[in-house]
Amino acid sequence: MKMYKTGYAPVDALELTERNLSEDSTGNLWIMTSRAKTAIRANVPVLPTVEKIISKYKNQQKGLIPKISNQKTNAYLKEIADVCGINKHLTWYVARHTFATTVTLGNGVRLENVSAMMGHTNTKQTQHYAKVLDVNIMEDMEKLKSKFK
Repeated sequence: MKMYKTGYAPVDALELTERNLSEDSTGNLWIMTSRAKTAIRANVPVLPTVEKIISKYKNQQKGLIPKISNQKTNAYLKEIADVCGINKHLTWYVARHTFATTVTLGNGVRLENVSAMMGHTNTKQTQHYAKVLDVNIMEDMEKLKSKFK
């Protein structure tokens, strides 16, 4: 599920081309774009899995990834869920939600940074992804407990 590793909406992901790739001064690869819906910048560092996908499809089509409609992608995700025994209705937007919650917030990325990567106009839009995760509460409390020892 390539889209969950960037958090882009379908309309944004399908318009990405090599012109959207940029390497920073330390050699990190970024996807740099503006959201179609809001014209807000949505720059995302490229994770290793995404870099492999970009490399796999390089020079095979106009964009960074094959242009598969949102509807067809959702059909593929349904098929994957069935084969894997996942009892959840997977969609592109579920994948976007997974990027916000599991991939970023669940791994300690600050809400402000997740908001920027997702192209939200403010952190209130991102806040609904930030449901309190028990694992994050425990990690924070463990840090606090260590100060009392």
